Amino acid sequence: MSEVKVNKISPRTACGTVTLGDSGDTIALGAGASQTGFGRTGTVDWQTGSIKTSTFTAANGEGYFANTSGSAFTMNLPAGSAGAIVSVVDYTNTFQTNSLTISPNGAEKIGGVAADFVAAVEGQSLTFVYVDGTEGWKNIQDSTTAATGNPNLVATGGTITTCGNFKIHKFTGPGTFAVQQVSQTAADNTVSYLVVAGGGAGGSNRSGGGGGGGFREYKGPVDSYTASPLNGNPGGTAVTVTATNFPITVGAGGVGNNCGNSGVNGNPSVFSTITSTAGGGGGAGANGAAGGSGGGSGCRDGNPYTGGAGNTPPVSPSQGFPGGSTGGGSPGPYRGAGAGGGGATEAGVTNPNSYQAQRGGAGANTSISGTPTAYSGGGGGGAYANAPGSPGVPTTGTAGGASPCGTGTAGKATAGSDNAGANSGGGSGAAGINFSPPSTVGLSGNGGSGVVIIRYKFQ
Repeated sequence: MSEVKVNKISPRTACGTVTLGDSGDTIALGAGASQTGFGRTGTVDWQTGSIKTSTFTAANGEGYFANTSGSAFTMNLPAGSAGAIVSVVDYTNTFQTNSLTISPNGAEKIGGVAADFVAAVEGQSLTFVYVDGTEGWKNIQDSTTAATGNPNLVATGGTITTCGNFKIHKFTGPGTFAVQQVSQTAADNTVSYLVVAGGGAGGSNRSGGGGGGGFREYKGPVDSYTASPLNGNPGGTAVTVTATNFPITVGAGGVGNNCGNSGVNGNPSVFSTITSTAGGGGGAGANGAAGGSGGGSGCRDGNPYTGGAGNTPPVSPSQGFPGGSTGGGSPGPYRGAGAGGGGATEAGVTNPNSYQAQRGGAGANTSISGTPTAYSGGGGGGAYANAPGSPGVPTTGTAGGASPCGTGTAGKATAGSDNAGANSGGGSGAAGINFSPPSTVGLSGNGGSGVVIIRYKFQ
């Protein structure tokens, strides 16, 4: 490509075509020279070196950045001529607070009306072309977007909701928390999280209730929700995210059973370096299993048994409490009833030597999801339906995590003990036994599945 300089072209009297340069050449005007007759292409020359902050008069062919952050002001349009063009844009996205008035020259019109136009939309940009005396200046392009760079954390994954300035990602099953961009504010990258494991299942036949799934919570340094008493900030384990993928594991609850078997443990949940241990299964004539919260033990024929340990393996703050234990006493065919499974904030209630099954330990209540919700309560124990001296069928129980206060109650004495609520991390109620012919051993409920919730500031 070459540059063609034309110093002077003599006037011609005959019609014809004057060709300057070849295809691809650049035509340069000399210093002080100007052009006429070439026309415009419908664009303007943006005046980036002169940001407008007060009333001014626009010139044909120019575009302006209007900064109204200090106060409102006016842009006066030039005298109209066919094809004249002027553009303006909201420089600081403040037109909605301090508007820009666009005023035509004299009695000229804007859109057929001899009156001012007021730009009052955030981020508004406008382009006016003068057509004729009937319509005057016509707005040919009106953009009302206020696109800006995003300095905040950006991520995908799970079910996403918002609460004020915070975004909440809830995982009720396996998934990926994918961080696409970290925040320019370092503290905002330390996220809030709740990791709840699957709850244990209660045993069957005078058994202990299932333990709640391990409960681990951390409220980020810039967050504002009401956390549980187990909030790990300070002293717990912070998670500061980077722009990468974080696989999410959500543990299933333990599966219920009958035939006098002990309950099955739940399954762990995982986010980054945080693992919450599964809730322990309730014992059936056996010790309860250890876990995030331990399963309650089941007493049979006067033999003492111990509730499963909680907070296993140990973390700080504790992820759960032990299950309740059962005492000894005189052996006999009707002796014994189950203790409660441990919960996130309370041990399962013990049963020293009683026909009455005991409730599970209380769970933990947090508003990390935007709504106060209880998780990881312990399940109630199971008992006899017709034991001598018993108060009849024990109170119908609900699994710890599914009850309003996160507190387990006694399990049912016959088939159909309650399941824990889905994604509650609650331990399930244990099953009892009914010796009235035909003899029936109840089916224990299923432990509640876990949940992972991640929360961070997004605006």
